[in-house]
Amino acid sequence: MLTQWAFWAAVALVIYAYFGYPCLLMAAAAVHRHSTRKASMACPVSFIIAARNEAARMAAKIENTLAQEYAGRLEIVIASDCSSDGTDEIVHAFEPRVRLVRTPERRGKEAAQQLAIEAATAEILVFSDVATALAPDAVSQIVANFADPGVGCVSSVDRFVNPHGQVSGEGAYVRYEMFLRSLESRVHSLVGLSGSFFAARRSVCGNWAADRQSDFNTLLNTVQLGLRGVLDPSSIGYYHSVNTQRAEFQRKVRTVVRGIGVLSANVHMLNPVRYGLFAWQLASHKLCRWLVPVAMLTALVTNTLLVASSPWYAVTLGVQVGFYVAAAGGMAGNRVLRIPWFFLVANLAILIAWLRYARGERMTTWNPSDRPSALPQVCVR
Repeated sequence: MLTQWAFWAAVALVIYAYFGYPCLLMAAAAVHRHSTRKASMACPVSFIIAARNEAARMAAKIENTLAQEYAGRLEIVIASDCSSDGTDEIVHAFEPRVRLVRTPERRGKEAAQQLAIEAATAEILVFSDVATALAPDAVSQIVANFADPGVGCVSSVDRFVNPHGQVSGEGAYVRYEMFLRSLESRVHSLVGLSGSFFAARRSVCGNWAADRQSDFNTLLNTVQLGLRGVLDPSSIGYYHSVNTQRAEFQRKVRTVVRGIGVLSANVHMLNPVRYGLFAWQLASHKLCRWLVPVAMLTALVTNTLLVASSPWYAVTLGVQVGFYVAAAGGMAGNRVLRIPWFFLVANLAILIAWLRYARGERMTTWNPSDRPSALPQVCVR
């Protein structure tokens, strides 16, 4: 009996995390839609770029930022995490239009961002990665959301760009994640921000943690202050995909390890009595999703133990085996089977992230993502 309960609970968790939660969000959005009031603004904005050895892309990123068509004053602060490849010298060449701050020792992305926040003067802070290209109206679009006093932070939408400078298919995962964020934003609040391009009020950055993932932590700080995080579909960050599947896998592992650290430090936010609807969103989007690989292993092992007890368990085991065979076909290059393969790889990355986190790894230091050195050229919609 216990084995049966474990099997069906594991199956239910996998289904809920990827299908049940979005369905409930759609139902909630049909009943209660939380709109965001946008209006053109001309308030001072501090644009923060954190960098670690980004000499190959830095000049292009600065030029892309200087090309922003924003009505207010745009202060550009670049935080170098003790770069050693000439990044700082490139930034100096653009002074006084940009300002450089530098960490005295290598401490990680969030520590560099914290230094930039301390040097920035505006009440609205925009964060962007060096590898992300923005349309000329990107800052205007993302800042316009702060006309709504209930908005504390804003996330952009991610877009892949192919080597020819054209927006390409984002992949099933990115499309799914953007769809989920859109639903969350309509129902109540986002659960995570796009780290490559997001904005926040200075007030929600007051509890900045130099050792925690800044995009996720900023969102949680926002909710704790009684504000919302929203997705702005008009604010788009364009970037190249990483160069190799190995590099993408390592990026996923790093992201989840850092995310687990943030959630562990804010586990009290899973309390529905205190945080209501957001506690459910946080548990569903993050915790349940990160428990899926454990559930997959549990379902496979318990199903194997149960297969002789009923023909139904032979069918469910066949379905599981068929899924893994399909994933193997995706690994071999079959385009039709890429989704099962990607799903398996993504959850393997989560499983490895749990193991690394349990070993005490926190991954606060960083290096530039292994992407093409040129900045994407898609900057006008």
